[in-house]
Amino acid sequence: MSTELLAPLDLAFWHLESDAHPMHLGALAVFDPVPGVAAQDLLELLGARAAAIPRLRMRVRDVLLPVGGAAWFTDKDFDVHHHVKRVVLPAGDFMAEATRLAGELMEQPLGRGLPPWQMYLLDSTGDGPFAVLVKLHHALADGMRAVAIGAGIFDQIASAGTGRGAVRRRNPVPHRSWLPGPYEAAGLAMDRLGDVRRALGVGASVVRASRLDLRATTALTARSSGTRRLATAELDAETVQRVRRAEGGTANDVLLAVVAGALRRWMVERGEALPGADPRALVPVSRRRPGGAATGNRLSAYLLGLPVGEPDARERLRVVRTGMDRNKAAGPLRGAGAVAVLADQLPALAHRFGAPLAGNAARMLFDILVTSVPLPRSALSLGGCPLRAVYPMAPLARGQSLAVALSTYGGRVQVGLVADGKALPDLDRLASAVEEELRELHALVPTVPAPA
Repeated sequence: MSTELLAPLDLAFWHLESDAHPMHLGALAVFDPVPGVAAQDLLELLGARAAAIPRLRMRVRDVLLPVGGAAWFTDKDFDVHHHVKRVVLPAGDFMAEATRLAGELMEQPLGRGLPPWQMYLLDSTGDGPFAVLVKLHHALADGMRAVAIGAGIFDQIASAGTGRGAVRRRNPVPHRSWLPGPYEAAGLAMDRLGDVRRALGVGASVVRASRLDLRATTALTARSSGTRRLATAELDAETVQRVRRAEGGTANDVLLAVVAGALRRWMVERGEALPGADPRALVPVSRRRPGGAATGNRLSAYLLGLPVGEPDARERLRVVRTGMDRNKAAGPLRGAGAVAVLADQLPALAHRFGAPLAGNAARMLFDILVTSVPLPRSALSLGGCPLRAVYPMAPLARGQSLAVALSTYGGRVQVGLVADGKALPDLDRLASAVEEELRELHALVPTVPAPA
């Protein structure tokens, strides 16, 4: 039976979870139907392809060593029917019903006695579109790894192994010894010294960046209710690129500025006073290297003040670009945003007993998570049904009310907003503000032709 220790950051995500704060990632993939493909056929196809992904057959169990640690074990009683289910939506606006249900399903923590993932086929009684909701525990994968795992359900990925449409067979998870030999131990000791020095530097940055006065509460940091609500928005990717070409920076800078402007619009419309200090966004950064370990989380992050107090859209973009340039110059292993790197250096026992404290401290560092999730550039399908859009979903930190995730597919930037359902009942208005903000920003910038 294959086994693999949870890396420290994976263990942190495992222990950060509570009933009111489930730590799973999600995605709502929407497909166009094709004649002759029935819902039951799609359900069986989903099950067969998910069952063929070795990572989805593994569950977490505690281990004796290291003390407080846990490991992934292949579940010898694995039954894909416990994980893949169908829900028939009522008649009406399909996307409205699908996002409503997706929000409700995202409230529910994944069972800990089974491999921590679920897939739901959401369809209606008519011939319209259907969707697949995917939930993966954050301990299982970060955003990039989640995409790699979830992509196994698509026709183009599943058939790559044989070229005949069969499910792709991936290499099994290798067995990893928990006790290094003497020469390996010496090398690990030297590496550990470097890790400790780096952790001390990050720890000092975290302390300096922490905010002790949290009395200025906004809707972004309201008391958690445990409920979840999902809203979606779509942006034209070419419009984002036009703004980037005109103003400089990166497409991600433009999207961060759009989020800042949307928050400003939304706060003003709901009559909420703009905060005296810019809300802080945690912007995850992948540390995954090509050809490196495929499992677990390899993350750092940047902290960025979102200039919601700035009334000019172009100036907001300039402020965002300057802040991100400063972050990149420092690098993803420096500064308070690299708190995930610090978590990666802590022993297992510290995560087991320190997770509640760490979860409550998140608000001292940031107010909102804004993450970009890369997707394959090629067209994808499921059972021949073309993929229309993928709306990513990020978990909410304890004491926070909104997380924003973005992905680009088919010439569109799909935005998934996950919120505390009671704190942000007007989440749909914020989603509309995202689309309005890009239109305004694009109207303000000079026209720059695309490169030939």
